[in-house]
Amino acid sequence: MELQEALSVAIEYEHKVRDHYAQCARRTADPKGQRVFATMAREEQGHVEYLQARLEELRSTGVITALELPTVLPAVAWIESAARKAANQGPGPIGQGLPELEYLKQALELEHRTSAFYRDMVSLLDPGHRGLFARFLEIEDGHVAIVQAEIDALAGHGHWFDFMEFNLEGQ
Repeated sequence: MELQEALSVAIEYEHKVRDHYAQCARRTADPKGQRVFATMAREEQGHVEYLQARLEELRSTGVITALELPTVLPAVAWIESAARKAANQGPGPIGQGLPELEYLKQALELEHRTSAFYRDMVSLLDPGHRGLFARFLEIEDGHVAIVQAEIDALAGHGHWFDFMEFNLEGQ
């Protein structure tokens, strides 16, 4: 796959997952759930904008500059640690029947597909372009961890993990 096609396909993946999170934020009644989904939608929108800028740069100059790709989300290890601490807070009402649980399962599948695409790009593209997609893979793997933590929290003790309540400043 050529770089321009890879960027275009990446934008499609990011649109799908962004749209899913935005739709879930509108459908979710719980304020914490709304905040989680809205944050994830904003994160994915940032990815869309970044990729579109790189694609436009490639089309206009023939090269891309791998600018820093920021994320508002913490690292995977931090997410896993915080999720374990949240799980130890004790049981609450079990959230098995919540529609949000199904939304999260769908999000997890989308995130896995997106991560798989980036993993392929890291292994298949010209070495000079792999770094761009490696950073996306790192971030998307963090998204998988967050969504899984939310699923575990809702299914296990009926409360949102709500990573936004944790202090992200020390990351």
